[in-house]
Amino acid sequence: MLEDIAPHRLDIGYGPKRKPAPDSLVLAARGNFILCALEGGAVRLPRLDELDSAQQRQEFWHLLNLDDTGIFMPQGTLTARAPYSWQPHQVLRGGNPQELCFAAYTARQLSLWYQDHRFCGRCAHELERSSQERALECPKCGAVVYPKICPAVIAAVTDGERIVVTRYHDRPYRGLALIAGFCEIGESPEDTVRREVMEEVGLKVRDIRYVGSQPWGADSDLLLGFVCTLDGSDRIVRQEDELSEALWAQRSELPDGSGLSLTRTMIGLFKAGKLVPGALARA
Repeated sequence: MLEDIAPHRLDIGYGPKRKPAPDSLVLAARGNFILCALEGGAVRLPRLDELDSAQQRQEFWHLLNLDDTGIFMPQGTLTARAPYSWQPHQVLRGGNPQELCFAAYTARQLSLWYQDHRFCGRCAHELERSSQERALECPKCGAVVYPKICPAVIAAVTDGERIVVTRYHDRPYRGLALIAGFCEIGESPEDTVRREVMEEVGLKVRDIRYVGSQPWGADSDLLLGFVCTLDGSDRIVRQEDELSEALWAQRSELPDGSGLSLTRTMIGLFKAGKLVPGALARA
């Protein structure tokens, strides 16, 4: 999957006092876009020493390290100059090298969190970075804000040689998907599976078993994969505003192999007859 970057290593250790080196990478995020270069299918982030002298003099905050290379976010605006341009963040999903794309997605997640939490939600005072941990603190009222991580489930609904597959109604991704949704307040992941399956396809399930997880920086998600068994009628009632398609697919009809996403990996595991509890942990 996207995070499988060995022998490379992502170091998310907090370093508020770290300063960028000339060869440090710069992650500039602006909404759904990042500043990068696309060169023959490869994604490249700008190095600090590639910026003009005025841009290099601004403040940079350390986000994380990829191996021994730091990735920093600018505290001011960057002007796009060739070969760099503002590209949709989805270029990271299937880009190369994979280790850089995973690091950039994670760095973007942190960068957007910093941008979205400049002021205290309790008293409106400007927040400051903690000197001890990855958090923002309010010097006036003492409120502490931690990075945004959204737990969500991916549910493989199975019935012998069949699995429920879907296609989203209004999202850019048009490939096969599984049932998915965010955990609500006071809800366990297993309860989320039951609710989302009923809401999206009108089915009841049992024997809900954990498969594995994936950090998904594209949407600040922590994805939790589960496999479950049909319990009762197999008649699908599609949630039309969420899904353009929902159907039972035979194991033999599914594409081979794994993918960058947890969804695609779980579909591949079912195709291979290996979608069992803890499958990803044993992979």
